[in-house]
Amino acid sequence: MKFLLITLITQLPDPLTGVRPTATERFRDVIDTAVLAEELGFDGYGVGERHERPFISSSPPVVLSHVAARTSRIRLFTAVTTLALLDPVRAFEDYSTLDHLSGGRLELIIGKGNGAAQRTLYHVTPEDQWDRNREAYELFRQLWRSDRVTWSGRYRPPLVDAETWPRPLQQPIRVWHGSATSRESVDLAARYGDPLFSANVSNPIEPYAELIDHYRERWAHYGHDPADALVGAGTAGYYAARTSQEAIKTWQPIFEARQEAFRRIGVEPVFTSVEDAVERSSALVGSPQQIIEKVQRYHERFGHEVIHLHADRDGLTAEQHRETLALFQSDIAPALRSLIPSRPFPGSPS
Repeated sequence: MKFLLITLITQLPDPLTGVRPTATERFRDVIDTAVLAEELGFDGYGVGERHERPFISSSPPVVLSHVAARTSRIRLFTAVTTLALLDPVRAFEDYSTLDHLSGGRLELIIGKGNGAAQRTLYHVTPEDQWDRNREAYELFRQLWRSDRVTWSGRYRPPLVDAETWPRPLQQPIRVWHGSATSRESVDLAARYGDPLFSANVSNPIEPYAELIDHYRERWAHYGHDPADALVGAGTAGYYAARTSQEAIKTWQPIFEARQEAFRRIGVEPVFTSVEDAVERSSALVGSPQQIIEKVQRYHERFGHEVIHLHADRDGLTAEQHRETLALFQSDIAPALRSLIPSRPFPGSPS
């Protein structure tokens, strides 16, 4: 199994102290955590893309370029690239450049994106967002693979024998499709033989499992070898300690503060207590052995080879954050790598 840390770069008050970091402090923390992730042995580091508060992750290529300069081995992910909002030509130019700056360590997770405010900002509607995502991806895919492209579509001007520069380093790049609630992203991934990354954050396991089942069904429908399907999945939170009692004691006030924050903005949480979240959500909270067993249970349903953990401290002290990530790599990751085989990332020996 492979392990990523992912951040959406929220700019929120610390759930325990109430202190809101500046944008500069948040970006510095994102970069420092990426360096720590490589130091500890994580396989990848991902940066999301959002264009509305409380997120400041509107420019993942810029952030990941800085991560690329500060690291040398770790794979760099977008989580997700919101192609439904973007001009695919501009997106290609940014990510082709980043592909070179990172030495070919880039992987994309694409999706339509979430949030009414960012749809309004980019003049995208709920009715056309999936068509925009599909069309943008199809053009992006052509641009990455072909030196000259002739194309026409609905949402941007046509291209006639167009050249785009720089040409990318990786040929082709691996593109994952982010999946949360809709079959459209699942079908698009299966149609093109691309891997799927399930959000697996907000709800219990079954809605995500059903979408992954549908992905595998459509994968076969489009004539791909079932053995080649590749799935990743998110987690709703992470905190490991030597005992489950210690882990829950530390994570409970953080969980409760986040629950209250959801309620203040009118979102009723799905999981009613910390015990409910540990039992029914994908949150990995407990002793190393408990976390290993939980990931195995999810793997039995998903068949996934990659998982992500939240990169942010989210109420932990810097020392607690480092310690729990180090514990994951020392006591959890080796067992899961042994129990759940995974294919190598592009350009990696294992």
